[in-house]
Amino acid sequence: MSQSSSKLNRALTQAFGLFLGIAIAVWVLRGFGILTFIPGGIILLLFVLAIAIAILSYVQRTWWRF
Repeated sequence: MSQSSSKLNRALTQAFGLFLGIAIAVWVLRGFGILTFIPGGIILLLFVLAIAIAILSYVQRTWWRF
């Protein structure tokens, strides 16, 4: 595995963790009534973005052999 591929995979994994963490934090705070002004679509978008980044990271690690 090349060095740039490893760096890209690390960046994608960190981005996945960041978006998933933000989505969970916003979801929990909205459930407690603290962030009630944030629409549910934004939270759904954060979860979908985290899942898309995770899939891209998996594809990059297994199929893209540069």
